Amino acid sequence: MKIVADESVDFGIVKLLRNLACEVISIAELHSGIDDKAVLEKATENKCLLVTEDKDFGELTHRLKLQHFGILLIRLSELKRKERIELAASTILKHYKELQGNFAVITPHQIRIKKL
Repeated sequence: MKIVADESVDFGIVKLLRNLACEVISIAELHSGIDDKAVLEKATENKCLLVTEDKDFGELTHRLKLQHFGILLIRLSELKRKERIELAASTILKHYKELQGNFAVITPHQIRIKKL
């Protein structure tokens, strides 16, 4: 599994995914400060699922129709940190193939996958 983690993503998610043998490119580690369009390009050129907590990627992909390999928007702020990390990682592992090429939102109670 190849994933790009946007700067907005809790680094605990990055660490857990790496511990679970996922290949994770962390924008915070390698490209801190680049804009959202550049993050999206980095994920697309590497054929990676983009994981983010930034709603702006919805606008880039829906309104501006920018290409992507799949985006997971994490909306779990109401959960405790440990629960957020575990739920995000388990969702990625369980639904990775479904997330590819689609735009998805994970909340504490559901995952919505919009097929594109």
